[in-house]
Amino acid sequence: MTDTSRHLETFRAALAGATTSEAAFDALCMLTQATVGAKLFTIMSVDMAAGVARRNYSSDPVSYPTSGTKPVQHNSWFEIVHGQGECFVANTLAEIAEVFPDHVVIGGLGCGSVVNLPIVLGGSLVATMNILHEEHYYTEARVDLVREALSLPCLATMAVVRAIGGDANQPGAQK
Repeated sequence: MTDTSRHLETFRAALAGATTSEAAFDALCMLTQATVGAKLFTIMSVDMAAGVARRNYSSDPVSYPTSGTKPVQHNSWFEIVHGQGECFVANTLAEIAEVFPDHVVIGGLGCGSVVNLPIVLGGSLVATMNILHEEHYYTEARVDLVREALSLPCLATMAVVRAIGGDANQPGAQK
């Protein structure tokens, strides 16, 4: 059994046993950290009709709590993630600063690279998985691994979250 298949089996078992949104997102976070690596892991749901995004999960709830909403920004990040349905990748803090106003907090956590993976259900963007690490961490090979190894687990996690009553598109989603 390869490392990736062992990590996927651990994820599958954890997700199958999840009874809360937090447990489901914990499983995805652990899989991401084990396969690709992430100093910071968050899930942001998107309500395009209301024009807001909400952090549903954070591996660092002190720096990035799961409360409140923020307006969806229509910028280059939005065009890549929402318009094209592609991963947004930035590998320096300067690149991050171009699209994220919280770049100072990100840098303060020792992070300088990011991958945002769109999660699409029913043809609509419902969330993004956001992983951050040190500058230049997310090489082309690692970004390919994000797409190949984590896209289906993201969909499975969102399906479980919805099934257990924690609709990640709702501001009051269960944690």
